[in-house]
Amino acid sequence: MDSFLFSVSGTDASTAARAGTFSTPHGDISTPMFMPVGTRATVKGVTPDQLRQIGAEVVLANTYHLFLRPGSDLIGEAGGLHSFMGWDRPILTDSGGFQVFSLADTLKLTDDGVEFRSIVDGARHFWTPEDNMAIQEQLGADIIMQLDQCPPYPAEKPFVATAVRRSAEWAARCKAAQRRGDQALFGIVQGGVFEDLRAESVARLTEIGFPGYGIGGYSVGEPHDLMLASLAPVTELLPADRPRYLMGVGNPTTMLEAIALGVDLFDCVLPTRTARTGTAFSSEGRMNLKNARYARDFGPLDPACTCPVCATYTRAYIRHLVTVKEMLAATLLSIHNLHVLIDLARRGRAAIEEGRYGEFLAAWRSGPGADDY
Repeated sequence: MDSFLFSVSGTDASTAARAGTFSTPHGDISTPMFMPVGTRATVKGVTPDQLRQIGAEVVLANTYHLFLRPGSDLIGEAGGLHSFMGWDRPILTDSGGFQVFSLADTLKLTDDGVEFRSIVDGARHFWTPEDNMAIQEQLGADIIMQLDQCPPYPAEKPFVATAVRRSAEWAARCKAAQRRGDQALFGIVQGGVFEDLRAESVARLTEIGFPGYGIGGYSVGEPHDLMLASLAPVTELLPADRPRYLMGVGNPTTMLEAIALGVDLFDCVLPTRTARTGTAFSSEGRMNLKNARYARDFGPLDPACTCPVCATYTRAYIRHLVTVKEMLAATLLSIHNLHVLIDLARRGRAAIEEGRYGEFLAAWRSGPGADDY
């Protein structure tokens, strides 16, 4: 695991924010960093070259979906995800556990593993933690995630406590089953919004020991304030010399608040999913490009944005594309929305290194767009 080193290059005096670098076999990841989601080995509507252009250093892919189609064996035969999708920078694969547990009406769960029904053809599959590791090793990502049980919100405390126990036991089995030394296996903290269960989960995982830690079980319907309140003790307990990854969060305001609590990595489908509905992120909040007010607006999506879309295209043109349902609309809005989050994290990193992240966050909170996310 010498290939996976995390170093902190700067901290903020008024918050727990930190700037760092996580080294992988396919390059360094500067933190804090937002990671675009490429569920099926592609970020929808965006090419690898376009991702590089906007500063993406790492992308995600999903084990569940790739296991079903085209199959992890095929991707392994192709040389792994990097070769298969034409991306030469770091890749992270989620275990697919979230997708499996979202199919609650079709799964059967035991301590040994989980049986689920395919959304593609209805076939039944059974995964143990060991199976999941073997699949992710075929996919060949730089960062892989343990198979865990992600409880919904709301959920009774005994149910969440069982998920914490089972996830920790599965984490140990995943680590024991790991065979490739060129993949960093992250454990995943669970516990819902229960502070004592979150602390128990951290204690169990850090006793096992991992090169990084995911923080799961959020963005499943819990109130924003409750999420941040239960997140703060988690980051305080996690090792300072390991990256912390808040899974499934891509709201600009939430991302900045979590950075202040010491989170390093983020991912979410939000920027590309909203792009496909004609919505743009901006420094003034969300913009619905279907709105008639943009029909003759020849300014950029966001005058404060430095992305290639804002440098080239107007609101009027993109609204036209949205209105006539041209696929270029989703591509341009996806590039823009992803750039907003990647650049926001980059500017946050600069503020941390200059010791002014508290001021940076305060300026965002008082800005016109903060409450719109």
